Amino acid sequence: MYEKEGWIVEVFILLVKSGACLQQQPPAPRKTGAKPYEYNIMKTFFFERQTAHLVKSIISTGFFFVLCLMISATSAFAVNPKVEIKTNLGAIQVELYPDQSPKTVKNFLSYVKDNYYTGTIFHRVIAGFMIQGGGFDQNYTQKPTRQPVENEAANGLKNTIGTIAMARTQDPHSASSQFFINVANNHFLDYTAPTLQGYGYTIFGKVTSGMDVVNNIASSPTGANGPFNSDVPRKMIIIESIKLLPAAVSPKNP
Repeated sequence: MYEKEGWIVEVFILLVKSGACLQQQPPAPRKTGAKPYEYNIMKTFFFERQTAHLVKSIISTGFFFVLCLMISATSAFAVNPKVEIKTNLGAIQVELYPDQSPKTVKNFLSYVKDNYYTGTIFHRVIAGFMIQGGGFDQNYTQKPTRQPVENEAANGLKNTIGTIAMARTQDPHSASSQFFINVANNHFLDYTAPTLQGYGYTIFGKVTSGMDVVNNIASSPTGANGPFNSDVPRKMIIIESIKLLPAAVSPKNP
């Protein structure tokens, strides 16, 4: 009779039935002429049925509650990838935002995994603005790249201090390997509209440590060098490597 309710329900009912509450004498039947044992059977059947539904409800509610806690914990403490940009002036750690900029993060990490950035330079540095690198070698020769990645600047992220974004040409969808790190709140680079002037620059992460290194690079004396007429650090700033760090649980950003 109770097979469909599961063994947990059956065990619960048996325990209750064997308890003191069912060892007591039942009250007198309410209907005239009704036999005591008929009343007991009806009452026991009703009690068992109600108990089965109650146990099922408790089990279902408990499972749902645990599931909600698991989902909440997962969303509150998700794992975002982190990379370390090692330069000849020190290391910079950056947390990436694949939820907001999935295509951009995937593109960036593909270059990282291929060791593309090893030996490239920060070729453009402007104090109070940003530092840019990841596209030229130490001979100021531009490296070949993959196909450009779609602009994702409409992700709600802003060009604030410490954020990392993709560099590009006037074409909004031309970003490939070059990136820059903001050293000021450059809101004029934010997305405003899906137009040539309004697309903005895609933010895909933020510096979590080593901002002092970023500021040190930004304050470097600059001049002309290679194919550039200005903003090139007089002392070459080399990206020795960019490595993906081991996964770690951290509060989700931004």
